Amino acid sequence: MAEPLRVQPGERSAGELIELLDSGRRVLIEVEIAGTTRQVALRHRNGVYYCDTPTTLHTHETRAGIKECLENQGYAAESER
Repeated sequence: MAEPLRVQPGERSAGELIELLDSGRRVLIEVEIAGTTRQVALRHRNGVYYCDTPTTLHTHETRAGIKECLENQGYAAESER
């Protein structure tokens, strides 16, 4: 298995992140929560997108669902490149 890709929030567009997930890559996003750096793990397996935060595991059945999550949480760049 390939090493996870580590990115900062807003470094990649939602479309780029989803393409990485669809290709089998796992993506780790470093976020600051209450003054502490934490990781959010993104992955795609068996048709389900997973967004594993320090407090909750979110699942999304569609590309539109994970795209909305990435944009709403500020993990993706504001606009597509």
